[in-house]
Amino acid sequence: MRVYQFAKQLKISPKQLVEICENAGIKGKTYVSGLKEQEISAIKEYIKKSKLAGKPITVTGTETVGEIASKLGLPASEIIAKLSEFGISASINDRLSLENIRNLFEAFGATLQFKKTKESYILGTAVETEQDLLPRAPVVTVMGHVDHGKTTILDYIRKSNVAAREFGQITQKIGAYKVKLKEGSIVFIDTPGHEVFTAMRARGAKVTDIAVLVVAADEGVKLQTVEAINHCKAAGVPIIVAINKIDKPNANPDVVKKKLSEYGLVPEEWGGDTVFVNVSGLTGANINELLEIILLMGEMMELKANPDRPGEGVVLESYLHKQKGPVVDLLVQNGTVGIGDFFVCGSCWGKVRAMFDENGNRVEKAGPSTPVELLGANTTPVPGDRFNVVSSEADAKRIADQENERRKQSIGSGQKVLTLEDLQRQIMQGTLKEFKMILKSDSLGSQEVIKASIEKISQASLQKNGPTINCLHYGLGSISESDILLAACSQAIIFGYNVGVDSKAEKLAKQHKIEIKLYRLVYDLIEDVKNTIEGMTKPKEVEVMIGQALVKQVFKIGKNQTVAGCIVVEGKVVRDSRVKILRDGNFIYEGFLSSLTRFKNSVKEVATNTECGIGIEGFNDFKEGDVIQVYQKVEEEAKV
Repeated sequence: MRVYQFAKQLKISPKQLVEICENAGIKGKTYVSGLKEQEISAIKEYIKKSKLAGKPITVTGTETVGEIASKLGLPASEIIAKLSEFGISASINDRLSLENIRNLFEAFGATLQFKKTKESYILGTAVETEQDLLPRAPVVTVMGHVDHGKTTILDYIRKSNVAAREFGQITQKIGAYKVKLKEGSIVFIDTPGHEVFTAMRARGAKVTDIAVLVVAADEGVKLQTVEAINHCKAAGVPIIVAINKIDKPNANPDVVKKKLSEYGLVPEEWGGDTVFVNVSGLTGANINELLEIILLMGEMMELKANPDRPGEGVVLESYLHKQKGPVVDLLVQNGTVGIGDFFVCGSCWGKVRAMFDENGNRVEKAGPSTPVELLGANTTPVPGDRFNVVSSEADAKRIADQENERRKQSIGSGQKVLTLEDLQRQIMQGTLKEFKMILKSDSLGSQEVIKASIEKISQASLQKNGPTINCLHYGLGSISESDILLAACSQAIIFGYNVGVDSKAEKLAKQHKIEIKLYRLVYDLIEDVKNTIEGMTKPKEVEVMIGQALVKQVFKIGKNQTVAGCIVVEGKVVRDSRVKILRDGNFIYEGFLSSLTRFKNSVKEVATNTECGIGIEGFNDFKEGDVIQVYQKVEEEAKV
């Protein structure tokens, strides 16, 4: 075939074809030159590779043979044939590994561009890197005493983010909502109190990045304020203090600051590290400053997530709706959840049918730090359950069934109650260095007495390198559900002096396997704590003399080796013990007893008034009249 004829067939000019011939290594061709069959094949192969080597082709690592063929613009049979050359047998619908895709692209001279998707993460072909992580909105829980204005502050924040005409129509169905500002976004968890916050933690769910503690400037620190502080500290969540109601005439923020300093929340201007903001939920004074500080703290915490990976999150609440079926209030923490995704949520599973934001608007996708109302679960999950997007319905059912079975076994196995003895054992084994407790008493007076005694025991324990006592919460009145939840998520023991246990709390304690110790006498409570700490304090090793032997004769048994013929005059002599040699009232050598014999037989120990032969490692200069003192290390019981 002539060059110009083949050019016409390829729909290019003869000049272009001559250039292609040159580039393909077919030299000296003109418009009228003839082309051999193998030259035509070489030209076709060259053109095909040139096309593939142009613009990069994007793959996700989840493609089938047919999909790769389509992307390369080649027949599937050619892809299958090439795989066969690699020793791989595949059909058109088989999914290829990322390594095989790379090999194919290299073989065909194509440029590969890899794109990470949810599917590629699920299949394991995508590996997350630091570059994949993007900043996300901080998640904030607002807590405080009843009537200190938490709801007023939250309402003001929400109202300022929607038109006034819309605000009254909004029915917040989700226990969280996102506030969008010019500088960034903040997610607020609208929880009725620290009990819910801690209940989530007791179930292993870490939801909150920052806690805002609301304290009324006219009332100051109350019981629930202290409980909220202790729950936040136990969770390791940073606290911002919002002193509310500063618009009131009897407001006194400095009194609040002074009292909170006693609980470890020292203002920055007083040399501490806690941020305090004076606000008014009623007038909106300094609310914007509070939001700016939350954003700044979130930025300093470098909160990041990967929006491209499969969605992960935690259940805030769930309920059964007559028309909608199981409804899940979900906070997406990482990745993206989309309509049609299969998911596992604790022991339940499903497929995302619909999602709504806090304003009731439908959403197709929900990325990191986004709260949504989700439909499609087969049943209602437990608040605190983890939510994960999976690849298929079969996987979702299988994982949910496994979790359901695990929970049944956990209930049936009669999980052991965490007791004082357990804590002692853990610290003796070196796995625990802190004794956590919660104290509830009948009056402030008795609380102060017990608190002072516990602090003394703790100080004495620290001086002996023993464990510290961390009293997570001091409170008045009966032991409540809040106390049980705090103990459950912190592995603490509850001590009660002259108080009872709420019926609900008692039931919850059995459920979470929490030990409650009740006392009528202060002395008994203090003794129990002291004995526990003494049992937990690692005994000191001290060197004790266990025997003495008098050298009566010296025997040479080798060129540079001597043995002392002795009689044990006190206690006993034990082989491999530490020894000190006393001569004329002075210690002349310290070492180890290397050999101990009696009638030429090696023995482990020799008792008082018994003759023996003693060899000491590294010492041969025995003299008659030397005294050999034998020492052993023993554990001395620690007293605090």
